[in-house]
Amino acid sequence: MVKDGVAFPQKDCLDKITGEEFFTSQSFTGICLDENNTPVGLYILHPNTVGRCGHICNCSYAVSKTLRGKGIGKALVTHSLKKGRELGFEILQFNAVVATNTDALKLYESLGFTRLGVIPKGFKTDKGYEDIIPHYIML
Repeated sequence: MVKDGVAFPQKDCLDKITGEEFFTSQSFTGICLDENNTPVGLYILHPNTVGRCGHICNCSYAVSKTLRGKGIGKALVTHSLKKGRELGFEILQFNAVVATNTDALKLYESLGFTRLGVIPKGFKTDKGYEDIIPHYIML
């Protein structure tokens, strides 16, 4: 999912060591498993920043390419809303929803997220830059 360059901000793929460091450093890592206990999606949840804005959390999501459109993303986002509240956060903010990710944009709208505008060329892909649309929702 990192290799695809559209779900997480890392440029380098995670290996066993860097992956463990990354995922265990989060406030919460949620993994969606299929009936065979195979990971089909995941999300990370962590503070968006610290101090006076530490009540705002941030999440990133990824769903297996072959299983998109089957409700896994919605389940991950819905779970993250509950988990964010459980952990004491008051707002969930997405800093970088890529504007061409129309499925994610529709999902976030259906769940009541508010769009905050467009940041031109805010996300660097292997093919160039894409606009991003930050979002938030009160928890």
